[in-house]
Amino acid sequence: MAKIIITEQEPGSDPEAEAGVRHLDDVQLDRLMEAFAIWHDAAASSYIRRVRGRYRLAFLLLRYTGARLGEILRVDDASDIDYEGCEVRIAVRMPAAMRQALRSVPLPPDVVAAVLDYLDEFPAMQGRVFALDQGNFRREFYRRAGEARIPRPLSHPHILRHTRAIEMLRAGVPLTVVQDILGHVLSSSTTVYLQRPEVMIRRILKDRGLL
Repeated sequence: MAKIIITEQEPGSDPEAEAGVRHLDDVQLDRLMEAFAIWHDAAASSYIRRVRGRYRLAFLLLRYTGARLGEILRVDDASDIDYEGCEVRIAVRMPAAMRQALRSVPLPPDVVAAVLDYLDEFPAMQGRVFALDQGNFRREFYRRAGEARIPRPLSHPHILRHTRAIEMLRAGVPLTVVQDILGHVLSSSTTVYLQRPEVMIRRILKDRGLL
């Protein structure tokens, strides 16, 4: 798939963002992932590595699940992650009158391995790896986004939810599957990503060498 290279993106300059959904392009996403990895690996002590490791793992779950930040920070690494099946169970946000349910979201094996490596190094953290303060996580996210030269309007954790949705749709994942993964109760919440289908059609044709 061809990459869209936008080095200094101004608000409104992304044609797909005009569809109502702002998201990171491939290059920006790669830079953000690299920023978190460099920050984590530069830890000068075991204590700092223990702290930074939690933020990096929360970031990876956000990036690959498309979940909301609050959902990820409620994940219990001792009970909500299927380490053999490479899935994480996330609480579905339901109307007050309905019983809470869980949705299972697949995870890349290397992300599951990263959680296991962390717990192997810091076993005392079991059961509270992701129990981070939301405000602190947001501050660290803003810092890493700044290091990755992400434009300020895109420098917030929720941008990863939009980015994952667009990524899945571009890859041909059915809309109903995207809806299940994101935990949208109403399909109308997911179809916002397809408000401008001609943009998606143009991208597909261009990626296939037809434009």
